[in-house]
Amino acid sequence: MQYYSTNGKINNKSLKEAVIEGLAEDNGLFMPNEIKPLPDSFFENIDQLSFQEIAFEVAKQFFGGDIPSDDLKEIVFDTLSFDCPVVEVENNIWSLELFHGPTAAFKDVGGRFMARMLRYFLQNENRKVNVLAATSGDTGSAVANGFLGVDGIHVYVLYPKGKVSEIQEKQFTTLGQNITAIEVDGTFDDCQKLVKQAFLDEELNSKLLLTSANSINVARFLPQAFYYFHAYAQLKKQGKLNGELVVAVPSGNFGNLTAGLFAQKMGLPISQFIAANNENDVVYQYLQEGDYHPKQSVETIANAMDVGNPSNFARILDLYKEQWNVIRSNIAGARFSDAQINSTINSVYAETGYILDPHGACGYQALKDQLKNDQPGIFLETAHPAKFIETVEAVIGDGKVTIPDRLLQFMKGEKQSIELARSFDLFSQLLTNEH
Repeated sequence: MQYYSTNGKINNKSLKEAVIEGLAEDNGLFMPNEIKPLPDSFFENIDQLSFQEIAFEVAKQFFGGDIPSDDLKEIVFDTLSFDCPVVEVENNIWSLELFHGPTAAFKDVGGRFMARMLRYFLQNENRKVNVLAATSGDTGSAVANGFLGVDGIHVYVLYPKGKVSEIQEKQFTTLGQNITAIEVDGTFDDCQKLVKQAFLDEELNSKLLLTSANSINVARFLPQAFYYFHAYAQLKKQGKLNGELVVAVPSGNFGNLTAGLFAQKMGLPISQFIAANNENDVVYQYLQEGDYHPKQSVETIANAMDVGNPSNFARILDLYKEQWNVIRSNIAGARFSDAQINSTINSVYAETGYILDPHGACGYQALKDQLKNDQPGIFLETAHPAKFIETVEAVIGDGKVTIPDRLLQFMKGEKQSIELARSFDLFSQLLTNEH
């Protein structure tokens, strides 16, 4: 498969080049030259397949021409060492629980897959790769733990000071080894800007081999399509499908939603997506008006969605040839304030006993507000509520959030981070001095 840039100046890159480079030289995002639909027989039998078997069939459509089947199968099966179950919250509304991986967030799928793919491509090369990842919360932990201890790779996690939860921070600042945490005095957008500047700086790239582990990297966001197919298979197996699915996706940098759109293009019968935003609503505004105006992000309790200029929106525009009417016919929008998010967490717990995290609460409420008649609907529960325990327990009254053992282990570690001002010169010096 060949890859091109959304900015139109770079074409015919190999998968290996796209993965290692991360961001195209013209500052665009890589896209595959084609999206291959899956055969009807796959969907007829999908409920008979395991999560790993489903993911392998999907992965072959993207990566099968570049990686031998046995090697790709090993990457997929090793990545998915945990399940992503659908859980019925109320009639016709299911939660796709994406928090059963090592760091209790949906990004475990993409982070682990990318780590294994990059290791595969570098196995016979004597080069050290520096992975840069900006995080608003969960990307940092998933990427850091996915790459921890991998020879020849050093990971730099940039995160906004004071704007991630304590558990999230501990998951990538306590690891050491080949993981360096950088605490930026700014927002997620500032962190993302530093990463993008690094890729475009010729002097820095002449000294260091850089790649990205954010969802701008094709090896990070494409595997996130796996669990959309798995969710469909689970509902089919339960006999719950009486029409095409509606899927609500908590949306920050929009990699998750973009992966869902790719799944739909491959034939997955999803009738509509709902992009559920917090108060960082630039895409919501675009869906209403047709104009896209990035802005500085604002801090909310759904911090992983605090993105004012989502990178993957460029992929959505490219996918639909910037046709606003086509985009809005397939993607509905929703936005919620902190007060509304808290209200949803409280009411769902009181009525069903199900505990939502702030991001999943946005997805649930968007689905609840827009689902029609007896349509089946899924929302993505993107992180374990324990990662936001203070916020969640403050609104569910007498309820308690159980912290999984795998998260408790992170809390025992000692924080190790480097504080950094919002300066590319300082960031460049830091990277250069570490080598």
